[in-house]
Amino acid sequence: MTKLDFKKEMKPLFTAPTGRVVVVDPPRLRFVKVDGHGDPNNSPAYRRAVEWVFSVSYAMKFASKRTLDRDYVVPPLQGLWEADDPRSFVRREKDRWRWTMMVMAPDFLDRRLFEDTVEETTGKLGQPPESLRLEHYDEGHSLQVLHIGAYDDEGPVLARLHDEVMPGMGVTFNGPHHEIYLGDPRRIEASRLKTILRQPVRPVA
Repeated sequence: MTKLDFKKEMKPLFTAPTGRVVVVDPPRLRFVKVDGHGDPNNSPAYRRAVEWVFSVSYAMKFASKRTLDRDYVVPPLQGLWEADDPRSFVRREKDRWRWTMMVMAPDFLDRRLFEDTVEETTGKLGQPPESLRLEHYDEGHSLQVLHIGAYDDEGPVLARLHDEVMPGMGVTFNGPHHEIYLGDPRRIEASRLKTILRQPVRPVA
């Protein structure tokens, strides 16, 4: 059985240099998602969201292997982050953030399989978050860079992206700030964590 690995099939979306911003054009992709708001460091809703997107994603993987004879590697956690003032990300004003935590899923999984695995997971975790869903995300033209280090040290990288790179390219914000977590903070020290920082952009009108 061939195992689909998004990180290998879509390598440009999961790699980037440090200190240099690159352009990517992600295709329309499918995700298991849960929404929330507030500081992820102390929000029970955030921890619950991450638990649910991963639990459902792994349940779908095993159901796909069992019923469809198709296997895949569950991709890394990703997050969409929004705020009324984008500079709140540079200032790390986490209580002002709105987020969507998500894990990519193959298009060959149908909605019935998703619904069945949600029901299965409900038996283990209780009622799911109201915003739990399987849907496509069409991000479009974006800039991205690799950050190595603690999440709270992203500020200078984002400040350069927002205040220097984007104006220099004649582009502005066109969607939520996007992060792809390539390391597990439970197993890797903060200084070695790798995170793709991505920003959808459009030409300045």
